[in-house]
Amino acid sequence: MGPGVSTVLAGEHGDGKVQGWHRDRLAVVYVRQSSRQQVLDHGESTRLQYGLADRAVALGWPASRVMVIDEDLGRSAVDAAGRPGFARLVAEITMGHVGLVLGLEMSRLARAGRDWHQLVELCSLAGALLADVDGVYDPNWYNDRLLLGLKGTMSEVELHLIKQRMASGRLAKASRGELAFPLPAGYVRRPSGEVARDPDEQVQAVIRLVFRLFEQLGTVHAVLRFLVGHQVQIGMRERSGPGKGEVVWRAPHQTGLVNMLRNPAYAGIYAYGRSRTDPCRRQPGHEHSGRRRRLDAGEWLVRIDGALPAYISAGQYERNLARMAANRARAESLGAPREGPALLGGLVACGICGHRMQVSYETSRQGLTGRYCCQRRHHTYGQPRCQQMAARSLDDHVVAQVLSALAPAALELSVTAARQIEGRRAEVDRIWRQRLERADFICDRARRQYQLAEPENRLVARQLEREWEAALAERTRLGEEYQRYQRQRPARLSAAELAAIRALADDIPALWAAPTTTIADRKGLLRAVVESVQVTADGATERVHATVTWAGGHQTHTDLLRPVARIGQLSYYPALAERIRTLADQGLQNTAIADQLTTEGFRTPHLHERFNPGEIQHLIRRLGLRPGLDHDHRTDQGSLRPGQWWLATLAREIEMPTATLFGWLKRGWITGRQDTHPPYRWIITADQAEVERLRALHQLPAGYHNRRRWTAAGIPIDSSQDKEPDNHATEVLLRSSH
Repeated sequence: MGPGVSTVLAGEHGDGKVQGWHRDRLAVVYVRQSSRQQVLDHGESTRLQYGLADRAVALGWPASRVMVIDEDLGRSAVDAAGRPGFARLVAEITMGHVGLVLGLEMSRLARAGRDWHQLVELCSLAGALLADVDGVYDPNWYNDRLLLGLKGTMSEVELHLIKQRMASGRLAKASRGELAFPLPAGYVRRPSGEVARDPDEQVQAVIRLVFRLFEQLGTVHAVLRFLVGHQVQIGMRERSGPGKGEVVWRAPHQTGLVNMLRNPAYAGIYAYGRSRTDPCRRQPGHEHSGRRRRLDAGEWLVRIDGALPAYISAGQYERNLARMAANRARAESLGAPREGPALLGGLVACGICGHRMQVSYETSRQGLTGRYCCQRRHHTYGQPRCQQMAARSLDDHVVAQVLSALAPAALELSVTAARQIEGRRAEVDRIWRQRLERADFICDRARRQYQLAEPENRLVARQLEREWEAALAERTRLGEEYQRYQRQRPARLSAAELAAIRALADDIPALWAAPTTTIADRKGLLRAVVESVQVTADGATERVHATVTWAGGHQTHTDLLRPVARIGQLSYYPALAERIRTLADQGLQNTAIADQLTTEGFRTPHLHERFNPGEIQHLIRRLGLRPGLDHDHRTDQGSLRPGQWWLATLAREIEMPTATLFGWLKRGWITGRQDTHPPYRWIITADQAEVERLRALHQLPAGYHNRRRWTAAGIPIDSSQDKEPDNHATEVLLRSSH
């Protein structure tokens, strides 16, 4: 029996607390430690708690009826709060299997006051006793229950005071910059406790390369691609295990790079309290949950500038944080440049409401096309959209201004580009040479170890020989990879490469349009010189006023034209219609009218310089100047009957583009058939109610017809996927949904 815990106190058997029926039940020894690490570091406490089993035997319990529940080892029974051992203890008491619960101290039977009072109440209801080294307690006896309550309260107070003193001690030590914390890559802690840069030159070179690349490339993913493409690894010191303190080289990853850029230690700043624990956000069973990270510098508990050796300046650290915040896809930030064709995403602001305009894409015959839309008021307040416009025309206008502004700096751009490329290659080449130097050292050390071994001790010599051969093979592999890298990316640019850079810089438009220039590169260049572009459209017309705000605050104001969807949206449509009437009355044919309109400066809705004869013919019929095919009501089955329309006639009646109505026909949204007589026109069946439904359908917001909606039966439908004509089931669903 363990010393000090198995002695039966005087009067425990004679006070009537322990009865025979108690001994017929289990005696549970509840062992609890704060963590698994505490179990390893404080073995004496664990041994004392396990010694309570002897105490139960001394109180008259058979050894076969003594159960030990270890909270840290019994992970099979986990309750909703994540307390495995305590949940099992509660379950055993609730089922009436327990007659005695033993603990080293009553306060150690539960982690919090709520658990303690729950345990006392359950033991009271089940008739179970509680015992520690001070005595046996019956929770149904008033004095014992009062004593148990006082012990639980004092335990909570003691725990609170201990935590408060520990927190105050940590904060006081941190305020002096003496509280040690795990160091990031590139730093080591000397035996004196002083923090210094890693003495390994290659480790330092990689850290500096990461910060320099982010300053030049602007995004974490671009830095990651560069490091992976050049086979650069991050050197870190092992924090535990047999190789503690040794440098290990690991592949870079995005999370590691983000943490490196956010860590103030690289700017020489000692910081403590960069995160908080919010009790409301804690998840049961997760010890480190509920932490609020990425607090602003003003919320840190301790900040000491210049306390650590720095890799970058504090100003660059702040710029890196601002750049990463701007790269996030949030309403308040620009977002990182992405591969969508709209070049001004994040830069365009609405001149009506002042909010940033969103970018939407749609697929057309020309590929993916972008559109700038101001939908903030529409999504937030249900108001109409302020404005929208095709991205191509606005992008072309801003790009032309940017290329014109960069033309005088062509020579400087070429010199800077060549210097940056050579600087990056030289830095990576230096890292490669350091890797080779490290491999040479490892080979030399393996050789010396092999030569120092006694020849007779073959058991050791054979192992050392294998290690030497492995080191030589690794050195050979690195040498071959370095030679391949040098052939692909020599440290110095060749004369041909320098000439190509100068030629591209002299012809900036060619550099802009080069296939090697990605969309993200173009967006990055625009963001470097343009701060914002505010646009204000004149209603639904083609006229737009654009204000370009350049980096530095200078503004340029321009009136430009944008393409519109329908000819009726043109601001000069009344004058165009009147001019077509005049020319048609003069007897001019369609081609002659198109030539005259081009001479007079009239443009199509898509800003083409010339109307084609077919468009002139369509306008003449629309204005009712000449009868066309739509006036002929003869079909292969006689004349058009009531409720039948030619496709073009119905489109004019609804005031929508004929092509759009034809698309509805192909989707099965309207009913029609094709005439078998030339010119094989489409005949649409639509009574007056159907015409009104189609007119209302046309008035719905842009993009509404392609959205995924729910029917009354809870079945999702996607009208954009319904491409079959005469699909009556889809037509019924659309009628009910609209």
